[in-house]
Amino acid sequence: MEVLSEFGRATWITAEITFGAAVLAWVTAFIAGLAKLSENRFISWPAVAFVEFLRGTSCYVQLFWLYFVLPLAGIEISAIVVGIVAIGLNIGCYGSEVVRSAILAVPKGLTEASKALNLSPRQTLWHVVIPNAFPRMLPPMCNLMVDLLKTTPLVSLITIADLTFVGQIYRQQTGNPLAAFGALLVIYFGLSSVIIGISRRLEIRASRGFEGTRSEK
Repeated sequence: MEVLSEFGRATWITAEITFGAAVLAWVTAFIAGLAKLSENRFISWPAVAFVEFLRGTSCYVQLFWLYFVLPLAGIEISAIVVGIVAIGLNIGCYGSEVVRSAILAVPKGLTEASKALNLSPRQTLWHVVIPNAFPRMLPPMCNLMVDLLKTTPLVSLITIADLTFVGQIYRQQTGNPLAAFGALLVIYFGLSSVIIGISRRLEIRASRGFEGTRSEK
């Protein structure tokens, strides 16, 4: 029972980090994706530099910088927050390309029609472009959420007792790697199945009325 309790707490911690990082990833993806499309280079250039820097460096190293280096400058962040921030920003930067591509894929005829209706650029973006781009960005973004879950084992390196951390401890205590890592496989598969299930429902709901955007299941 104690083992089940430990794995239960570890599953909750992993789910908590996954959820927090997913929210941050979506926010980052939208902000960075829209900023990269801006005609103002003082907005687009910093966004491009930010995205390329985080995509070009390891999430592993980013975790260590936030957790071990920032305290040297007097900035201390809890391990859970470090995990959420590092993973969320990293995955969000990849997601920014999904957002950018989906927006660029919106037919130009829709934006031209918006101009004919005297809609402002902001109204066109929020009421025409994003509603049409959202169904297109959902499938790849949902795939990124599964990748995000599979990135969370890195947080075990900064003393967070997540699933991987507890699995390693159980293996050391029992000397039974089959049971330890078998349990991890089952739990991670269960968590990823939940994400996939939610994603499919979102895809179906968001793609209603948008022919060609709904994937066949």
